[in-house]
Amino acid sequence: MGVAMFYQLQEKTLVDTLRMLVDKSLSAGWRVAVRGTNPMGLEALDKALWLGPEDGFLPHGLQGGDHDAAQPVLLGQSSENLNNASCIMAVHSADVSADDVTGMERVCIIFDGYDEDELTHARGQWKALKAAGVSAQYWAEDGGRWVKKAES
Repeated sequence: MGVAMFYQLQEKTLVDTLRMLVDKSLSAGWRVAVRGTNPMGLEALDKALWLGPEDGFLPHGLQGGDHDAAQPVLLGQSSENLNNASCIMAVHSADVSADDVTGMERVCIIFDGYDEDELTHARGQWKALKAAGVSAQYWAEDGGRWVKKAES
């Protein structure tokens, strides 16, 4: 059974946080599905990940290509597990269900702490997952470090 980990962005950017979390997931031997709601936002993340530091290359692809199933990291809007992922990274207020969490090693819900819509959506996700009996953790940045603020 997996765990939902909520990451409230306040200091680091989405790209930097996503890069860090994806790198840790790949190091654990997991494939990753980055689930978003906005095609243009996913394209921007795709470009940012390709333009990252040379020593921090993250192999990935944008959903809809010929090799979706082979991608270690697949960015897309689908709730289907097209690349046999063990970890979902939900961005831009993408929904995750209790079944998503229990079927994965980990689900990371990354949201902008200064965007009222994303904050409201994350709070709703927390309540829904907690009501479903899913294990969840809430992490926030504190002086450049991630600190666990709550757990259910």
